[in-house]
Amino acid sequence: MISFIICLLLLIGGYFVYGKIVENTFAPDDRETPAVKINDGVDYVVLPQWKLFLIQLLNIAGLGPIFGAMQGALWGPIVFLWITFGTIFAGGVHDYFAGMLSERNEGASISEVCGIYLGGAMKNVMRIFSVVLLVMVGTVFAVGPAGLIVTLFQNGGVSGILSSKEFWLWIILAYYFIATFISIDKIIGKIYPLFGICLIIMAIGVAFGIFTNSEYVIPEIWSNFRNMEPTGKPIWSFMFITVACGAISGFHATQSPLMARCMKSEKQGHFVFYGAMVCEGVIALIWAAAGCSIYEVTGGLNTGLAAALSNGQSAAIYDVCKKTMGGFGVALAMLGVIACPITSGDTAFRSARLTLADWFKFDQKNYKNRLLLCIPLLGIGAFVGHLDYSIVWRYFSWTNQTLAMIVLWTASMFLYKEKKNYWITAVPATFMSAVSMTYFFCASECLNLGTAVAYPAGIILAACFLGIFTYATRKQPKRA
Repeated sequence: MISFIICLLLLIGGYFVYGKIVENTFAPDDRETPAVKINDGVDYVVLPQWKLFLIQLLNIAGLGPIFGAMQGALWGPIVFLWITFGTIFAGGVHDYFAGMLSERNEGASISEVCGIYLGGAMKNVMRIFSVVLLVMVGTVFAVGPAGLIVTLFQNGGVSGILSSKEFWLWIILAYYFIATFISIDKIIGKIYPLFGICLIIMAIGVAFGIFTNSEYVIPEIWSNFRNMEPTGKPIWSFMFITVACGAISGFHATQSPLMARCMKSEKQGHFVFYGAMVCEGVIALIWAAAGCSIYEVTGGLNTGLAAALSNGQSAAIYDVCKKTMGGFGVALAMLGVIACPITSGDTAFRSARLTLADWFKFDQKNYKNRLLLCIPLLGIGAFVGHLDYSIVWRYFSWTNQTLAMIVLWTASMFLYKEKKNYWITAVPATFMSAVSMTYFFCASECLNLGTAVAYPAGIILAACFLGIFTYATRKQPKRA
């Protein structure tokens, strides 16, 4: 438990110390923001800072800091280190620059931002990457909540259409269509802050349940500094890809522009972007601790957690809520866990609409133009939602972290041009390049070449990317 508390304190301290260093490196000023300058009443709308924070938290959270963290706990308490240091030095930095670079460029989608600093070719790559990722995220965050709702009804002895996953999937997709189509302040600005508070209370409830139950003991990192994954999957780079949103996630870069279009001042960025990522890191740390402490360990391996997860993510999350908080806690926690992915899913489709709108120059004030983008996007989402969920999730994980890698390189180029310390983003960009490329060579759904090839190949490619960046900076003019 001591190592958990240390990591928790490091996360909180990281917000105040390293988060401030990141903010000072970017140097926000008093220029007019896109929300004030453009203000179209649909996507560019000024919102108060507390709403910006809670909406950003819900937009980026989804199932990532919950299911991803529990999956990461299969490797043991060593996952605490990745959640903590990944959040402080990679995830928070990534989210802050994704939001602030969008804000500095009229609230542009992340694909357009990457094009501004990395060139037209990368812009087109990111356009495709972003839309594919967002549709996968929206789909994952429709299928997941549908399963959770069904689990609730089935455990309550309810049968019929209310216990049908297909029924709830279509209900959620119908809501996604409405939320994607209408202006951001109609639903998102009004009810998301309430769900954000619910999500935070839920995490506190799980933590309280662990601390007050003598049966649950959070293992120490130093006593379990080894791979505890039952099937023997290596820590590098599988754990780093699996945890995803709990440490760093490219999906966040697609969401941050939504709030960049609603900020009254650039100086809100530290709290809204870096702060929301740290809050998500805390949530992920709590759920990882739950996975490490509640379930049985056999022969130094997390077999009990593996068995719980084998019943499906919905059942595993329900089980943790029931064991830590009882009946009332289950109702509260399940509301948060259901609302959390739904509120990320609808903004995923919203971000996809805005990415396509920026791509094809579709004015989104026009209802017809919004319909022309919303209908095909949700249609594709409905199709993908009927594919194998586990396969969609695995491809989402790699795509997600690869996008994070590209965004960090984008921020590095921005900082170079501004004559600022670009190593604050170039170091995590190099690290995430190694993570993504190693996984691409090693994972069974990718090239499946084995660790003997994947490890050196991933590291060599990461070094090459750093070399390409260094070479490119010599050809790029700095700001006068």
